[in-house]
Amino acid sequence: MKARFIAPQAPGAAHPNRLAFAFAALLLLTAAPVLAAEDAPRLYTEHCAACHGADRLGAIGPALLPENLGRLKKTEAAAVIAQGRPATQMPGHADKLNAEQIKALAEYVYTPLPNVPKWGMEEIAASRIVKVDPATLPSEPLWRTDPLNIFTVVETGDHHVTILDGDAMKPLDRFQSRFALHGGAKYSPDGRFVYLASRDGWITKYDLYTLQIVAEIRAGVNTRNVAVSHDGRFLMVGNMLPHTLVALDARDLTPMQVIPVVGDKGATSRVSAVYTAPPRGSFIVALKDIKELWEIPYADDAGPVLNGFVHSYEKGHEEGIGTGGRFQALRIQIPDYLDDFFFDQTYERVMGASRDGTKGLVVDLDIKRKVAEIDLPGMPHLGSGIIFKKDGKDYMATPHLKEAVISVIDMKSWSTVKRIPTLGPGFFMRGHENSPYAWVDVSMGKDKDAIQIIDLRSLEIIETLRPAPGRTTAHAEFDRWGKKVLISVMEADGELIVFDAGSFAEIKRLPMKRPVGKYNVFNKINYSSGTSH
Repeated sequence: MKARFIAPQAPGAAHPNRLAFAFAALLLLTAAPVLAAEDAPRLYTEHCAACHGADRLGAIGPALLPENLGRLKKTEAAAVIAQGRPATQMPGHADKLNAEQIKALAEYVYTPLPNVPKWGMEEIAASRIVKVDPATLPSEPLWRTDPLNIFTVVETGDHHVTILDGDAMKPLDRFQSRFALHGGAKYSPDGRFVYLASRDGWITKYDLYTLQIVAEIRAGVNTRNVAVSHDGRFLMVGNMLPHTLVALDARDLTPMQVIPVVGDKGATSRVSAVYTAPPRGSFIVALKDIKELWEIPYADDAGPVLNGFVHSYEKGHEEGIGTGGRFQALRIQIPDYLDDFFFDQTYERVMGASRDGTKGLVVDLDIKRKVAEIDLPGMPHLGSGIIFKKDGKDYMATPHLKEAVISVIDMKSWSTVKRIPTLGPGFFMRGHENSPYAWVDVSMGKDKDAIQIIDLRSLEIIETLRPAPGRTTAHAEFDRWGKKVLISVMEADGELIVFDAGSFAEIKRLPMKRPVGKYNVFNKINYSSGTSH
């Protein structure tokens, strides 16, 4: 065996092989951030594009651009990438990406795009598609069933909508929708038309009487939701990108006005939500990035908005915004951001909450200031809250997205009178004027297959159902009479399960493709105290 010569080393000197290994390791450590940064576009395409869009303009998830990330800091964004975001579909990626890759992705989404699409009046108007002249539509339905007991079912599994006969529990129609519809369908006051908003900005008007799409328009690049005026004349679209509100004529979706969402200090904001306040004849707008609540009157006799309107554009404005400034917005200063809100039955007061906060606040829309705080830790989902009467008093109940509890609030004192423990955090809660029970899911926790039923007389859970063991089960909705309850199994090959609202017995199952929401015409147009508005 041939001997291998090894040169003698000075005392304390490192072995040459060890030096080589150390040098290589140093190179790898130095290069890792650079390589990760250079690889960020590929990492984004592989892990993020399916939900947030290949162009970062949003799809199922929101747009990922510096101008759209609002209050989220880079370090917080990195934590979301690693750990996910509670109460959303955003998963954690710490098991797939290392720390440098996560940091590189966070840097990447804060890098401005070379060109963010301009989406103003000209682009909106050019996108409008009228498929049926509204003047030619018949006055009666082409089918025979109760027109007010129809459900619109949003199926995101294959981007379709099912129109469901609520009496026979049979589909009347199923049509392809725009990509990634927002769950909340909105109806015209007579219940004839349903308006649907997609995350990428498309607004669709569908005629339930003739089972066909009437018109479509793209009102934004990344849209939060749409509201319908209580008189059926106008739509107001709230956008995440660009930071605008867009008013549409409800008849044929003709664009009427674009309102930039700009605070009194010049900062712009994404829209958290826009809802209709029927007794006030106005739209109420919550803003994600500035501490303001907006009210936009639409009634003909609303008169000028006092105490500081936001924007009123005249025809010929250099940005092409508006055609006469019909809609003006009154801004109300509030002490916190609003990601979610809920009205009392008079629509004089708004309950609001921020994802980052531990308390709710109550804003009086008449005197235009905060009048109370509510003890609501655990990220309440106020948009899914309900109102009910007990012992002659009005109460509001809301699920929480981070805590296994239902909070019950006295709507006069605004005190939290009870916290009802559940099997886990939940997203939806539903009741009905004709039922003593509220149905809640616990889909944000480990018992995602459970539905729990609360007796509103005793404020106790009296039943737990597991109709689809091991599968995500959520979103109860009553029929118009309060006699049946529909539950969604929110899986790719999911289903609707119909229950008797009094005995809790199962009646029927209908196969569906991830039915994320279903909305009853009667309950929505009558602003039922047991459903979201």
